[in-house]
Amino acid sequence: MKTKHLLQAAALAWSVCTAAIAAEPAQVRLTIAQDTAGPRIEPEVYGHFAEHLGTGIYGGLWVGPDSKIPNTRGWRNDVVQALRKLEVPVVRWPGGCFADDYDWRDGIGDPARRPARLNKIWGNVIEPNSVGTHEFMDLVDQLGSEAYLAGNMGSMPPRAMGQWLEYMTSDSQSALAQERRRNGRDKPWKVKYFGIGNESWGCGGNMRPEYQADLHNQYETFLHAPVVRVASGDGQGNDHLIEVLMERSGSHMDALTLHYYTIPGDWSKHGSAIGFNTQEWATTLKSAMGIGPRIEGVIRLMDKHDSAKRIALYVDEWGTWYDGEPGTNPGFLQQQNSLRDALVAALSFNAFHRHTERVKMANIAQMVNVLQAMALTDGPRMLLTPTYHAFDLYKPFRGATPLKADLQTPRWREGEVELPAVDASVARAADGSTVLALVNLDPKRAARVQTNLSGQATGRVLTAGAMDAHNTFAEPNALVPAPYKAGKSGAPLALDLPPKSVIVVRMTP
Repeated sequence: MKTKHLLQAAALAWSVCTAAIAAEPAQVRLTIAQDTAGPRIEPEVYGHFAEHLGTGIYGGLWVGPDSKIPNTRGWRNDVVQALRKLEVPVVRWPGGCFADDYDWRDGIGDPARRPARLNKIWGNVIEPNSVGTHEFMDLVDQLGSEAYLAGNMGSMPPRAMGQWLEYMTSDSQSALAQERRRNGRDKPWKVKYFGIGNESWGCGGNMRPEYQADLHNQYETFLHAPVVRVASGDGQGNDHLIEVLMERSGSHMDALTLHYYTIPGDWSKHGSAIGFNTQEWATTLKSAMGIGPRIEGVIRLMDKHDSAKRIALYVDEWGTWYDGEPGTNPGFLQQQNSLRDALVAALSFNAFHRHTERVKMANIAQMVNVLQAMALTDGPRMLLTPTYHAFDLYKPFRGATPLKADLQTPRWREGEVELPAVDASVARAADGSTVLALVNLDPKRAARVQTNLSGQATGRVLTAGAMDAHNTFAEPNALVPAPYKAGKSGAPLALDLPPKSVIVVRMTP
């Protein structure tokens, strides 16, 4: 069955490609140098985010050990296995805004005796605390990921944050370490990343930058463990916040966060996940490409106070945010995921690759059932989204070194929106091969990319006839990558891109 779907996808990609090429493709020139364009692309740039929000945890990732849905200690096997194939490097948890009202003690001890709390941030539903510290650390073990914990600076004292870290990481005979042992975990866990607060400018406390900087320094003082200390940064385009945190708290942090969401509309009406028109397609991609200039602006401010570039930039929340699916709790942020989302992911990856001197981690929001998810579930059923396939396509870039490249591309226009026809990223992989990603943003016109390389390019392409093509539980493989090949040994390389497509290839001489 899987082979049948792959053949259908390949046939569709080929038919879209050949039909588009016949309609006079846009002419693009890509000149690649062998000079490196920055430090390597850290695998953590392909990180993930799992918040106690809607069915992101309960039902999406967690079904409980007594569920009829196949699971390992409560974590559903189908989702975990799919995520393992992506080689998820790091998972941020438990929020997000949920973290700002979270008491870590609610999530330890006998699950049957844990207190039920009201999730006041997301939907006013009951949070059973069935998933807590022990369960989450089991999940990252199953995934082979690093843990990135978001500490509550919004509504808990600094001592509580320090005690949580001690509970997890201490190998001593302290009361907290002994409590962890009584709760079933003898050896301490490795916690690599620790976030000191979340969105302190908003749901994390509506703080002035100066007040947040003072609090950050206070809370960080009580983290007596060797973790990467992450300060809650900007999500509103607030340069003053970045300036204040870098000036007053730079010595108390190892990384600073940036949140950036892509929406086709505004915060009062985000727009639809599917059923959109060409204008909404263009508006969404324009919003997505805005992540690059925002990263550059933040880096300029960081450079003023940290010329050695010791402090990393973590884009630890990013992705598309549309209106919720009709009939769902609007606080659950559940949306469909289409080909457009795959292009948003690819454009974001390319932006991260261009700024590896600072961008050392990024976390898609979110893993399952929430916002730009990797997978959607419905009871025992699961499907993989186009965004999942974009992450899978880009796996060769992990640990690769960006190469300098000059892209000469025409522009295309839809109404008042003007965008480049093609975006690209080029890198030298760990095995020495050249990896090339190309995104054709134009939903109607193919592109031919002439390069200064010679040889054969092999990889995969993700495209479809409809802008909002997506997978459903009835047709979970309606949109999957198809094989792609271009060029031949010793000959100049040109790559033909279908409209609205993402292509990732490796070069062979």
